[in-house]
Amino acid sequence: MDYEYAPLRLPSNVDRVTATAQLAIQAEFSGWELARVQLFRDGTRQVMLRRRVQNTPQSAPQPGFSL
Repeated sequence: MDYEYAPLRLPSNVDRVTATAQLAIQAEFSGWELARVQLFRDGTRQVMLRRRVQNTPQSAPQPGFSL
């Protein structure tokens, strides 16, 4: 299986509940799943989302978050 990845950096002022809600919305409506999360000392989070590559000529845009 081939996957496409979307790296995201969440700022330190985004709390865990807000981040979870935004990621759940992307998972439900855009097919993304959580691949990895790294929490840094400064409070930022590096999130890696992935989804299966579809064999359609037009791929959906990467997730846009408004946090």
